[in-house]
Amino acid sequence: MTVFTLPFTKIGSADHARVGGKCASLGEMTQAGVAVPTGYAVTTDAYVAMLDETGLRSEIEAQLASTNFDDVTSLERSAQAIQIRFRSHKMPASVEAAIRADYDGMGTDLPVAVRSSATAEDLPDASFAGQQDTYLWVVGSDAVIAHVRYCWASLFTARAMKYRQDHKLGQIDVLMSVAVQKMVNAQTAGVAMTLNPLNGDRTRIVIDASYGLGELVVSGIVTPDNFTVEKVLMEIIDRKISDKHVEL
Repeated sequence: MTVFTLPFTKIGSADHARVGGKCASLGEMTQAGVAVPTGYAVTTDAYVAMLDETGLRSEIEAQLASTNFDDVTSLERSAQAIQIRFRSHKMPASVEAAIRADYDGMGTDLPVAVRSSATAEDLPDASFAGQQDTYLWVVGSDAVIAHVRYCWASLFTARAMKYRQDHKLGQIDVLMSVAVQKMVNAQTAGVAMTLNPLNGDRTRIVIDASYGLGELVVSGIVTPDNFTVEKVLMEIIDRKISDKHVEL
């Protein structure tokens, strides 16, 4: 059965192939009762419809056939050509209607994040961290439609294409879901890891955080504060306070 959108409340880990790693995790956390901002996934069915109903798939395959992945100029030229094709094709009407309906159901002109969720993300040997695009504070159904297309197109940036080539993941075979999720007007934000990434110690939680939204932390624009927390007693056992010179 073709489904173009799924709310987080109906998504679990078994839906990974349809909603990608990020949306599957958001759905699992939502169903577990974690305070996840409301949202929905634009499924891989929508992405496949975009490829097949517009003729985009054959255009991408033709471009890939002429790409030298070991030549930076050739790779960048192909990436730009494919992204232009994504932006030039109109989204299938049935896909657009489903995205608009779910967005309108969240509230009037609600600010949302539009986030990529590829099926090859968050794998044991291929994380894809930062390879595809995220757009913050998107307002209005027209803008959401446009930014879903931008997310799809970011599957074919030069860096993402090279990453897939090096990891033998294929190009056209990797599918893209997109998360549309209510924005959080964060005073502080960051990243929490449920082990110490330096040595794998699972008795520790390591947190990087800065003022405002977390985008400046994950993009490396600011050096965040760093905290190491002991899991059992939930006490901070180490902290490094940094010069956080800019806030988003």
